[in-house]
Amino acid sequence: MFLLAALPEPSRIGDVLMAFLSILFEGAPYIMIGTVLSGLIAAFLDSRLLDKVLPKNRVVATFAAGFLGLVFPVCECAVVPVIRRLVQKGLPISCAVTYMLSAPIMNPIVAISTLTAFKEFQKVGGIGDIGNATMTLSRLSLGYLVAVIVGLIVLRFRPSQILQAKVVEGISAPLPEDAPPAPAKNFNAKLVHAMRTAMGDFLDTAMYFTIGVIITSVFNTQVNQSILDTVASSEWMALPAIMGLAMVLSLCSTSDAFIAAPMAAFSMAAKLAFLVFGPMMDIKLLFMYSAVFKRRVVMALLIGLFILIGCLSEPWMLVIQKLATK
Repeated sequence: MFLLAALPEPSRIGDVLMAFLSILFEGAPYIMIGTVLSGLIAAFLDSRLLDKVLPKNRVVATFAAGFLGLVFPVCECAVVPVIRRLVQKGLPISCAVTYMLSAPIMNPIVAISTLTAFKEFQKVGGIGDIGNATMTLSRLSLGYLVAVIVGLIVLRFRPSQILQAKVVEGISAPLPEDAPPAPAKNFNAKLVHAMRTAMGDFLDTAMYFTIGVIITSVFNTQVNQSILDTVASSEWMALPAIMGLAMVLSLCSTSDAFIAAPMAAFSMAAKLAFLVFGPMMDIKLLFMYSAVFKRRVVMALLIGLFILIGCLSEPWMLVIQKLATK
């Protein structure tokens, strides 16, 4: 009883702090995983490997990059430092952007969480019944489509037009086939280099992530959430409103389906927009992208994704639903 009496009274600052810490503790481990992976890529990945693995045709390579999330599943917090390091190792910008946008959606963990949240596991009795998983299929396919479209647009630009100067400076030029091999480093030296790189990437990325989390926690605790119920009843306002909500909530792509599924006031198309736009662009990502891309590119990405996903969500959901009923 004494301990309970000593607890501080609820306060607005306390609510903000609690929301801030909950989001911070949820996202920080993923940033750590992403930055450690980026350090290992910097130290151990041969620049020539990407040229050998990816198709030579940049358009085909961009389409292939949309499926990398199935092989290297990472969430939106972890993918930013990873693509930064991959670009510096020679990954084409179009492939990097496509992977960055698709990986938080096109991965097995997100597929399973979406099936579970929308209770579509109960409808899928086997491979022949997979059409019943309309929301999961709509989310994965629309996420892939949007990522590839953006990647193909980025294909028209040079790295210096898109990336921050410090990222461009670190890009490794592809080595000729007959070039002499670089002096080999032993494993311990590579590991030390990987950890130093990871530390620098973590500090750089975490700064932007923290700014985004502060804004998100203030919104979640200080803004009247009941306003959304009024907005959801408007056919023209529901889609932009729920996409704006996805941006400020800054949910992890592995858990956002459990938030979207109970939103009875919103249509399935609006929920689809929430589940595709959120993992590609939210407040914390807005700041994290700024560590890799130029500011005008980040703003163009924000506006472009908002319009593209907003326009495609409803017709795409209708198409998937029609295919599922056949």
